[in-house]
Amino acid sequence: MDEARAREVLAAAGVLPAPAGDARLLSLGENAVFAAGDLVVKVGRDAELLERARRELRIAVWLAEAGVPAVRAASAEALLVDGHPVTVWHRLPDAVRPAEPRDLAALLRTVHALPAPPFALPPRELLGGVERWLRLAGDAIDPADAAYLRERRDGFAEAAARLTPRLTPGPIHGDALPRNVHVGPDGPVLVDLETFSADLREHDLVVMALSRDRYGLPAAAYEAFVETYGWDVRAWDGCAVLRGARETASCAWVAQHAPGNPKALEEFRRRVASLRDGDETVRWYPF
Repeated sequence: MDEARAREVLAAAGVLPAPAGDARLLSLGENAVFAAGDLVVKVGRDAELLERARRELRIAVWLAEAGVPAVRAASAEALLVDGHPVTVWHRLPDAVRPAEPRDLAALLRTVHALPAPPFALPPRELLGGVERWLRLAGDAIDPADAAYLRERRDGFAEAAARLTPRLTPGPIHGDALPRNVHVGPDGPVLVDLETFSADLREHDLVVMALSRDRYGLPAAAYEAFVETYGWDVRAWDGCAVLRGARETASCAWVAQHAPGNPKALEEFRRRVASLRDGDETVRWYPF
């Protein structure tokens, strides 16, 4: 789905008071996200995302009722327009500063204290996309590397199923990074609710531990995250398993971009080599 197609769907949906052509495109990925006036509209890539869009709206309503600072839905209904799910949201005020790890930690504490919602949340399928991403990579990557990642996927999936959590399992954000926090005049709020799951709370904490070890997050920022949350997941003996699973998924995710992007292929090879060598100090770069 390109921008032109997304704008056609936006116009057909008729959810904006102004012409769709005047809406500003904020991002384009699995969803095209447009802003106009006080509203934000998400146009999904295809009809397969309809159920996820419906669940995201239910999550937004549930969080609002629980008093959790998060993006709010402007309509509780997901539309299907020309084969694309469309959802409408209240636009957040402009950010007053970039989100920091400690902002994320405070929100995670709130989410992790919630009981299960009155509807089913899926488990966190961290490794579920590995096969599709490797298939999209095709011949651009070494078949031996693809086989290695499949073997890692299977091993970590089995190991994760045997973990004994330190925290009580329940609702998690699922993609707990500062980029999914918006700091407005009234403070930090959670955004991007699509990955909300019911699983080990440790999933949300391993993300930042990996950011410290692989992506250059300063140690002081990580310590602020730990202090605000109240516990360091690295003290848990299952941390290495969830970290390994996330590293495996992250490698496969980059692989899908390798066919048309030499930088993605270079980053993929760097990541796989560091895993093969067991070198946890090799820096990875966001892609």
